[in-house]
Amino acid sequence: MSLQDISGGGNVLNYKRTTPRKVPDIKERKAYFVGGGIASLAGAVFLIRDAKMPGENIYIIEKTPVNGGCLDGSGDPENGYLLRGGRMFEEHYEATWDLLGSIPSLDDPEKTILDEVVEFNKEYVGSSKCRLVGTPGKKVDFSRYGLSLRHLNEMNELLITPEEKLAGVTIEQWFSKDFFETNFWYFWATMFAFQPWHSVAEMRRYMLRFMHKVPGLNRLEGVLRTPYNQYDSIILPIQKWLKERGVNFIMGTKVVDVEIEERNGKKYITKLYTKGQHGGTIEVGPKDLVFITLGSMVDNSTYGDFNHPPVLNRGEGDSWRLWRNLVKKDPSLGNPDAFASDIDKTKWESFTITFRGDRFIKKLEEFTGNRTGTGGLVTFKDSSWLMSIVAFRQPHFRNQPKDVTVIWGYGLFVDKEGDYIKKPMSQATGKEIFLELLYHLGWLDEKDELLETVINVRTAMMPYITAHFMPRKPGDRPPVVPGNYGNLALLGQYVEIPGECVFTVEYSVKSAMIGVYTLLDLGREAPEAYKPYKRLDVLLKAAETLVDDDKKEFLKRSLGLFLFG
Repeated sequence: MSLQDISGGGNVLNYKRTTPRKVPDIKERKAYFVGGGIASLAGAVFLIRDAKMPGENIYIIEKTPVNGGCLDGSGDPENGYLLRGGRMFEEHYEATWDLLGSIPSLDDPEKTILDEVVEFNKEYVGSSKCRLVGTPGKKVDFSRYGLSLRHLNEMNELLITPEEKLAGVTIEQWFSKDFFETNFWYFWATMFAFQPWHSVAEMRRYMLRFMHKVPGLNRLEGVLRTPYNQYDSIILPIQKWLKERGVNFIMGTKVVDVEIEERNGKKYITKLYTKGQHGGTIEVGPKDLVFITLGSMVDNSTYGDFNHPPVLNRGEGDSWRLWRNLVKKDPSLGNPDAFASDIDKTKWESFTITFRGDRFIKKLEEFTGNRTGTGGLVTFKDSSWLMSIVAFRQPHFRNQPKDVTVIWGYGLFVDKEGDYIKKPMSQATGKEIFLELLYHLGWLDEKDELLETVINVRTAMMPYITAHFMPRKPGDRPPVVPGNYGNLALLGQYVEIPGECVFTVEYSVKSAMIGVYTLLDLGREAPEAYKPYKRLDVLLKAAETLVDDDKKEFLKRSLGLFLFG
């Protein structure tokens, strides 16, 4: 086999899986991660696995008592379980699979987390038989996407418009008003959590990055999930692996500011100022590395239960305050105000319902025709709150008994009055949210019996949950490694990774991979974002899915325009 064969017919320098370059002084270096989310945990894994940094030289500083960030899952069968949300996966999350393929399973050390995910998704193949429901309890035909020629032209024009020309433009400014009444928009908005006032540039990225998913978008096909919630399936085994290698977890502590100094034309972080259980000053040595997760989609989350609504926290989140402090010292480090200055446009509320027994889930299976764990989102398109629910494979928590079941849901329009409960979702108790759900399912005649099976309805209000989708311009998201810094990498959902999509685990993991490989010059690159739109077969399938038979001529013309400009 020749080098050309190995490199896929191109230059051998494009081969990304070479053995990382050795760093001679790696044992003399320390690394500090600000924030205990998946980006930091992944970065610590890459430092140990690829750079051979000793685990005891790595420090992860997290303000809460629990690592994992938005990949969470908590609770018990007595008080009910709680999920703020859950990220979906797909086969082309190369950085994520690279990470999970290195970490042993908690249940079987002979397997990796990746092995578990692959085996689980072979058994639970996603394909919804009931994606949309009208009120009360009427299945809606979701076979067609409902796009007119005007909508298709707007979509085509968006795809061929360079991203930099879309700075500050919203989705509702780009598309016709009736676009937001199409089945396509219901599928899109509820699968990805886009709102009409969000960035059309971000929507364009999603359309390009996930074009291969368009044919199954209405059935949620090709969406991969973990066997349990993502805290139990991903965070716990990674955390165990890191602890076994001596990584230091500094919990209940937040970094509030940093010191930046210039040396020989480059800037360096020299001090970290902390508050909390381990408050004080951390001196950063000349060879040490600093990784800061910018912003947080779950900052200032508040919680409610069966009898109490969550109380919205409008205060400035700690992660956003730190980012603003960084920008005060160096304006080149992005623009947090582009994302976190209008909570009413970035918030929504989720709910987790815990039941005794499986009466509700069995009834839901019978109504939808979806096997639990395979159907994905069911959206109530007539809901004023635009409510959706998911019935996961049970158990969804490691400590969940066999006689307890759990479903999760959320509403995008939390300030609108409900259709049965005449108050905004944000002011509704868990019980009232459950009753609103029963109304849309058409099951109010059984409400007393079904209420008796409810252990709790725990709710989560998240002020910044879609902050990353807000309209932006070039420079609002800084690069992972700012060009004039010698020891700083920025991680998470608010850095710029060309072609990749935010609100994904892949985005955070890839930011960590880029940060580690770049700062230590390991001679290895993170995989590029998948480009399905470069494949003619994908383009054809996507276009054929979106257009009706009477629009086939438009299909030919639009494909030619997209391919050849």
